[in-house]
This record gives sequence, C-alpha cells and structure tokens, in this order.
Amino acid sequence: HCVEVSDAAWPYLRRNLAPTAVDVRLGDMADAFADLDGTVDVVVANPPYIPLTEYEGVPAEVRDYDPALALFSGPDGLDATRVVADVAARLLRPSGWVCSEHADAQGESAPQVFVRHGGFRRVADRLDLTARPRFVVAQRAGRMAP
Repeated sequence: HCVEVSDAAWPYLRRNLAPTAVDVRLGDMADAFADLDGTVDVVVANPPYIPLTEYEGVPAEVRDYDPALALFSGPDGLDATRVVADVAARLLRPSGWVCSEHADAQGESAPQVFVRHGGFRRVADRLDLTARPRFVVAQRAGRMAP
C-alpha cells in the first residue's frame, strides 16, 4: 500500500507501480488507509523534513525544481514526522514497526517525536550507508494477540 498527496506526481506513481500489486491511493497520509487501522506490520515513510528556516540553504537545483510540498515541513522540519507518528500508531498492530527518514541534523529531534507521542517503544535512530543519522525506527507499544 502507498499514498501520494501530489496530484502532479500521481500519474507517475500509478504508471511506475502498474505492473505490481501495490495498492496506490491519492490523498493525505494523515487520513489514508482507515480501512487498515490496527492491521499493518510495517510503516515506512519518507516525509518532507527540511525546516522552513533552511530554505535559503537548500541547493538551488533542489529548491528551484523539487516541489516545496516534498521538501519543507514546518519551522523545525518535523511537522510531517509528527503526522507519521500519529498515522503509524493508528495503522500498526501492537509490536508493529515504523521507519521514517529525516535530515541528518534531526538525529535526536526526530526520535523524540516518537518518544513524546507515547504510543511507541524501542525508539532508535539509525545511520545510513555514509554513517549519518538518517532514519528513526520505533515499535508500536502493546502486545500481539495470541
């Protein structure tokens, strides 16, 4: 399953995933997949994570050509990550996992989003292949039914 918020990106996503069995949906991740609540084992997200205050520091080839919707996420860059935490808590089975990318400068603040949420345990940050902090993982609190 995957969700895309951009009307402009939607046709490309559908075309790219047409030969697969992936359930593609157009909409906002905040309310996507209500029919899957509590049944998902893994949620993977690549939300926008650049703070609005960093606009000028983003390379021109990115800032001028990539949609702002895909890049920027509030004053601290974590607005979308907070939504990911809420959605993952809703979608995941107890003990399911969420993995969400973030900027390397958010190696402490992104995991704190999941800690503060309160619905997760085993929150940890992970390094990418260049040894930079780049994604947070967290396990949904609760026990699996026998």
